[in-house]
Amino acid sequence: MVEFIPTDMQEENMRAIVLKEFGGPEVMQIGEVPTPEPVDGQVLVRVMATSVNRADLIQRQGNYPPPPGESEILGLEAAGVIETIGPGVSGWKPGDRVMGLVAGGGYAQFVVMTADHLLPVPEALDFNEAACVSETYITAFLNIFLIGGLQSGETVLLHGGGGGVNTAGIQLCRQLVSDATIIVTASPGKLDRVRQLGADRVINYREQDFADEVRSFTGKRGADVILDHIGAQYLQSNLKCLALEGRLVIIGLLGGSVAELNLAHLMVKRQRIIGSVLRSRSIAEKKEIAAAFTRRVLPYFERREIVPLIHRVYPLAQAQAAHEEMQASRHFGNIVLQVQNDI
Repeated sequence: MVEFIPTDMQEENMRAIVLKEFGGPEVMQIGEVPTPEPVDGQVLVRVMATSVNRADLIQRQGNYPPPPGESEILGLEAAGVIETIGPGVSGWKPGDRVMGLVAGGGYAQFVVMTADHLLPVPEALDFNEAACVSETYITAFLNIFLIGGLQSGETVLLHGGGGGVNTAGIQLCRQLVSDATIIVTASPGKLDRVRQLGADRVINYREQDFADEVRSFTGKRGADVILDHIGAQYLQSNLKCLALEGRLVIIGLLGGSVAELNLAHLMVKRQRIIGSVLRSRSIAEKKEIAAAFTRRVLPYFERREIVPLIHRVYPLAQAQAAHEEMQASRHFGNIVLQVQNDI
């Protein structure tokens, strides 16, 4: 565990990953930038580790800018130690081990975080594990449970079983709704690992029609909740295997953003299509989501009944290699960037 040693003077500059321009992984490099200062309701966190998320790759390419006023440094979550408390913050103190969401800035030695969005790092987790929790597990929890409303006895379809959000989704479904039926699509090399993680049915999306397989496995009933990051390319097939009053939650557009929709079919089956993005939500919304996650999910991490799945840990200076690995989809679980060496 890291021992917190207070400093008398905050470092004016810090190391961070900066972009020379938009483009491939090669545009990232280690640079020196001003250390941010917390304002009202914020804390400054010394980052121990952060994680690589698909959204980081999209931002690096110039297609996912941060919300106005937020850091342009990549990184949507961080785990570390509180360095400084800003005005109006209560309930936290320097030295506290914390993790949480940020709208930008995770790929750096320090990041400012909204105090209301912080989660305590359970003693059972190290910082590398904690760095995987906020973006992937909160995204899965928000969209499968708070938005998708998965209930006891229902069926959920998760696309892309090897990614961080979907591996988190499998773990959450197994713990929060133990009798849910979990169907997962995955590439051939990841089928066995997805099955071992807890999926009831794994579909090789490269060789099988997932809509037909879902309907067959469920006796033509279909999936009650579908979590999808592909978008337009999967829309028709998703609706084909979506159950009566089913909920399709779209969290990504890797397969395009424009598609035709048969509204009559949607109406007759009383289906819902819901678009969801976490990053651009308001501070108040994120506060409520973090609070719900803390109540319902964090105890599973404290008991290590859910353990963050780490594919590989890279030092921050090797962010380029980490992005290349995610871009090639060679990972299973989360890719971590270790910012400090004394974890």
